[in-house]
Amino acid sequence: MEKLIEEFSLGLFFWQSLLFIGLVLLLRKFAWKPILDTVNDREEGIKNALAAAEEAKKEMQNVTADSEKLLKEARAEREAMLKEAREIKEKMIADSKEQAKLEGDKMLKQAQAAIESEKKAAVADIKSQVANLSVDIAEKVIKEQLSNKDKQLKLVEDMLGDIKLN
Repeated sequence: MEKLIEEFSLGLFFWQSLLFIGLVLLLRKFAWKPILDTVNDREEGIKNALAAAEEAKKEMQNVTADSEKLLKEARAEREAMLKEAREIKEKMIADSKEQAKLEGDKMLKQAQAAIESEKKAAVADIKSQVANLSVDIAEKVIKEQLSNKDKQLKLVEDMLGDIKLN
């Protein structure tokens, strides 16, 4: 340190100071300013990127909330559709049962009417056959009774006697 003080030269100090100040001014103008501008630009870019990221995060939350809302609405709509489908199914089943019952009742009534008609026809046929048989039997009995003249006279007298009594 003593050697520096002993060899100190004011002219050299002046020129070194002048060169140093000139170098600082040149560096400030051509190096520091572009470096600081670049640093400031980078800092601004980082701030913008952070702001954009924050905005994207908020937008993502909004989108997530909207998608959850849409999902809930879709689920509610699906449930409503399923409920409506179940109601339609139950109504169709009930209608089908009612229709089948009506058809069954109609068929039963038709069958009963057919049975009744067949029964009446059978009874009429039986009556007709009984009447024919009765006539045939009566014819045979009368032929046998009327074949003999004495029996014919007796029959006529009995009939006349019945008429007087009535």
